[in-house]
Amino acid sequence: MNIGVLLSGCGVYDGAEIQEAILTLLAIEEIGATATCISIDVNQFHVINHLNGEVMNESRNMMVEAARIARGNVKEIKEIQPSDIDALVIPGGFGSAKNFTTWAFDGPNGSIRSDVKLLLINMINVGKPIVALCVSPVVLAKALEGSSVKLNLTIGSSLEASPYEIPSFEAGLQATGATTEEKTIREILVDAENKVITAPCYMMDASILEIRNNIQQAIQALKEILDA
Repeated sequence: MNIGVLLSGCGVYDGAEIQEAILTLLAIEEIGATATCISIDVNQFHVINHLNGEVMNESRNMMVEAARIARGNVKEIKEIQPSDIDALVIPGGFGSAKNFTTWAFDGPNGSIRSDVKLLLINMINVGKPIVALCVSPVVLAKALEGSSVKLNLTIGSSLEASPYEIPSFEAGLQATGATTEEKTIREILVDAENKVITAPCYMMDASILEIRNNIQQAIQALKEILDA
């Protein structure tokens, strides 16, 4: 099995969430599969100083940054067809809402990159599963907005501690035509009809061990779909 991992850069505030990305790669290997890291050869929206949260006066390329996580072994999204991979995982991080989409700035009225949308739609059309972690369900929702595919997604739970406004995110997802279910850091959601798995991860206040377990749940569910 070859599972694509779509990375929006390197760093929670301006790219892919590093811990989620690394734990995804680990979980993929643990099920006996191979990971293919994928990114985009364009500059990310901006660069954030992760010490103080301030915008830095510099630019960084998504693919170059993703290569930090992939140890240099990363493919450009235009090189990837659904026939090349058996499934796709999108770790979280603000890059999903800043680089893949403009959700961070425009909410559900924002846009999505055409290359990201094309890959996701093609994966859905050929029946290959997708896992979206943390905030990345917004990418799926924007990709399938207006289509006949009605996604069922989770982005966390309003019943437990979160650094984000979960009900606001849920309303945004619903505005794109998706339905939502609340899940805690100990749970995942499997949309069996569309072969889509979502997990809250760092949308919730959680330890790295809880994140590890949540991602393992999601990748194990992915394995079950692929083995069926």
